[in-house]
Amino acid sequence: MPFKKNFLWGGATAANQCEGGYSEGGRGPANVDMAPWGEDRQSVITGRMKMLEFDDHHFYPAKNAIDMYHHYKEDIRMFGEMGFKVYRMSIAWSRIFPKGDETEPNEEGLSFYENVFRECHRYGIEPLVTITHFDCPIHLIKEYGSWRNRKMIKFYERLCRTLFRRYKGMVRYWLTFNEINMIFHAPFMGAGLCFEEGEDEWKVKYQSAHHELVASALATKIAHEEDPENKVGCMLAAGNYYPYSCRPEDMWEAICCDRNNYFFIDVQSRGAYPAYALKKMEREGTMPHMEPGDAELLKNNTVDFVSFSYYTSRCASAKPELHENTRGNLIPTVKNPYLESTDWGWQIDPLGLRITLNALYDRYQKPLFVVENGLGAVDQPVEGPDGELTVEDDYRIDYLRKHIQAMRDAVTEDGVDLMGYTTWGPIDLVSAGTGEMRKRYGFIYVDRDDQGKGTLKRYRKKSFWWYKRVIESNGECLD
Repeated sequence: MPFKKNFLWGGATAANQCEGGYSEGGRGPANVDMAPWGEDRQSVITGRMKMLEFDDHHFYPAKNAIDMYHHYKEDIRMFGEMGFKVYRMSIAWSRIFPKGDETEPNEEGLSFYENVFRECHRYGIEPLVTITHFDCPIHLIKEYGSWRNRKMIKFYERLCRTLFRRYKGMVRYWLTFNEINMIFHAPFMGAGLCFEEGEDEWKVKYQSAHHELVASALATKIAHEEDPENKVGCMLAAGNYYPYSCRPEDMWEAICCDRNNYFFIDVQSRGAYPAYALKKMEREGTMPHMEPGDAELLKNNTVDFVSFSYYTSRCASAKPELHENTRGNLIPTVKNPYLESTDWGWQIDPLGLRITLNALYDRYQKPLFVVENGLGAVDQPVEGPDGELTVEDDYRIDYLRKHIQAMRDAVTEDGVDLMGYTTWGPIDLVSAGTGEMRKRYGFIYVDRDDQGKGTLKRYRKKSFWWYKRVIESNGECLD
């Protein structure tokens, strides 16, 4: 059998991309609500265009998303029908602490997630909870400047203590920050950072990153103290860099690009800043201020496992201006001439997943978890044999089949310790990068368009039944 008996098959979502109910149940506004659909989205999520309030000129897809806030029972029932062993989801910080700095949590928000977890357990699904999937309450941005301010650690600690205590016995698997390295590429979406004119953006990013790393270690410490059964992981947007050519300069550029991603996980998994990062920050004048006790906290509270998203590999050149770049990805990369691309320009590389798995396992020697992998594509609904709408998404099946095969090879041929696999996303949801609905990932089609119109009715795609067979066979049947 290629995968262990308790292998965790499932799917992954984020509250801000599926939940909706942005002003219901006492929830407060968050940075992720303010990312508009359309041409201004890129400027907003990178922190160059400040948008801390809704206006009448933009459409904000996260406000209602696919309304899982009201549909979660139906959606989880369908996950159960596919046989999910795990459902990766996130907590909306501003649903628990609407402003972020309150001393007492919002009971309505706590009750909502408790009901979600109970619904998961009803179908034998283990929740894997991301504590912060880019969320930051708007009040914390306005009042404190978000993660550039060390006070954020205390607010995050309060959130974590609340979650670990309230959901003890209901949730065992936790991730501290989603794609923590996104703070470098989409700092407002990833960490609520806006930049003022003349501000040293990279110094702010590194200081904010340090605060998040300290907060992550503190969360890991608290999780283990509150319940020794808790398993805590870190999470990065992964995908190894290939040198564009065998020129030594291209090879060195690929190594440096990989290090920019590994930097966070090196700290969370190994417990200290790596020498290359310290030298880089010293050289560039971006060394963050560190308080006494930070180094000890990082050293003594490393994560239990390493999780990551994988959609594509990347390519690096010492002279990127001489080459075409890929499009549509928040992490820019030179286009690899040997790979095909999706409708959004993301290059398809199943072998790259095996390469990434091996690189991460060799580096950290900790269990790995693929918590995002999927194909964003334009789906065309058709009427199925039962009269219900469906999607003949063989292209999605082909993509996932090849990536699961690459995981099998990494496990059986290379000895990688792999805990589980959650596709992104098992149900159509709002794209984080573009704010679109037409960029669909799910096994379940949701009737909603880019402008928020549609019935929100759910339909099973062809891939729904295919993934059900994959799970039933524990990854042996991929046809």
